[in-house]
Amino acid sequence: MPAKSQAQQMAAGAALSAKRGEKKVSELEGASKEMYESMDEKELEKMASTSQKDKPEHNQKS
Repeated sequence: MPAKSQAQQMAAGAALSAKRGEKKVSELEGASKEMYESMDEKELEKMASTSQKDKPEHNQKS
């Protein structure tokens, strides 16, 4: 599932870093922590690799 906003894409990137051991899980907050717990690495990679071009900073309908 591709990210719908820049904020969602960045949260997925943070969660992916934690999944890979590049970042401490204790440093995650909010959406990135929820994504870490509920998504696998493949899903996070797909969401984090979404282009930010033409994406709003925040999704208004979430």
